[in-house]
Amino acid sequence: MEIVVDRGRCTGIGICESVDPDRFEVGADGSLVVLDPMVTEGDLALAEEAIRSCPAAALKLHRIEEAA
Repeated sequence: MEIVVDRGRCTGIGICESVDPDRFEVGADGSLVVLDPMVTEGDLALAEEAIRSCPAAALKLHRIEEAA
């Protein structure tokens, strides 16, 4: 799975960064950087918590289809 940011909705508050600082970082200009967009099963619970905590609902998980 991959984290996708809706840049039009993201306000750069940084709650996602406080929940999962190894994955998210808000730059000095307020723009969100996803340090690691790929989410493994082991990271899923923390990534989902960060996504749920976003007050702007700017974060989503996108399931990547594997090639056959």
